[in-house]
Amino acid sequence: MNTPDQNTEHWLNRRQFSAGIASMVGGAMLSPNQAFSQTKKSPLGIFDQQFSICNETFRDWPFDKAFAFAAECGYKALEVAPFTVAHDVRDVTAAQRKKVKAQAEAAGLEIMGLHWLLSKTKGFHLTSADREVRKRTAAYLGDLARFCADLGGDKLIFGSPKQRNLAEGMTKKQGVQYAAEVVDEALPALEKAGVVLAFEPLSPKITNFMDTAAGAVEVIEKVNDPRCRLILDCLAMSTEKKSIPEIVRQHKDLLVHFQVNDPNAQGPGFGDLDFVPILQVLQEIQYQGWISVEVFNYKAGPERLAKESIEYLKECQAKIHA
Repeated sequence: MNTPDQNTEHWLNRRQFSAGIASMVGGAMLSPNQAFSQTKKSPLGIFDQQFSICNETFRDWPFDKAFAFAAECGYKALEVAPFTVAHDVRDVTAAQRKKVKAQAEAAGLEIMGLHWLLSKTKGFHLTSADREVRKRTAAYLGDLARFCADLGGDKLIFGSPKQRNLAEGMTKKQGVQYAAEVVDEALPALEKAGVVLAFEPLSPKITNFMDTAAGAVEVIEKVNDPRCRLILDCLAMSTEKKSIPEIVRQHKDLLVHFQVNDPNAQGPGFGDLDFVPILQVLQEIQYQGWISVEVFNYKAGPERLAKESIEYLKECQAKIHA
């Protein structure tokens, strides 16, 4: 939203960051999903080193137990819901932050970032008509960015449907403007922390704003900054008219994170969605970011959800390369 005349120093920071994205590796220009990735260990199309899992999958397990089991299953990273640490990250001490990071490292895992950013919080909203609420929300995104960086992560995954819904009578255009304003105000903190904010399209069953990939892209394009990108989620994409592979191809240049789940809200392989073509399209676009298992229906239990989800993904991968 800013222009060079509005904020020269901020603009230069953006240009410098963009130049980093355009770094050359082996003579090829990196796409955003490659530039933001921390995992470059796997051969093309072999995703074993890119599987992550959301830590709330383990419910009330102690972190050391949950992290050790995730590593045992074969995951390489964790996607952390802040409310599993504290309802307000400003209450998490430096010592507590170091402990969580150390617990992940002891299990051989990275913490790739945060999601459910505003869940359990009070007083924050992305599209509020109240300017003070938007300012508080922008400031808290900065707090989340610092918390994320302290844990070793570099991505904020913005889902939080209740804290982005448009109020009755608010137009989508107004919502896009307000959301972009919040992000624009948070950008200096994101840049300082080295963190990317990725908007997550969600099902229209749970939100009335950014309920398609195209809807999220409207906000991202309004912000027009490399720190604001896209995350795609299989459950949410299954509610769209286009196929999941079509959506992924269409938005590959903005994609920095990917969540895998079945439309039944359980893990991949727990329902009817075939993940072979999904992994194939990720291979096709040379996706190098994390592939995170995220579930909302926990009836199968943490052990089965974690273990069988990654086993199924590896089976799909084997079929591709058979």
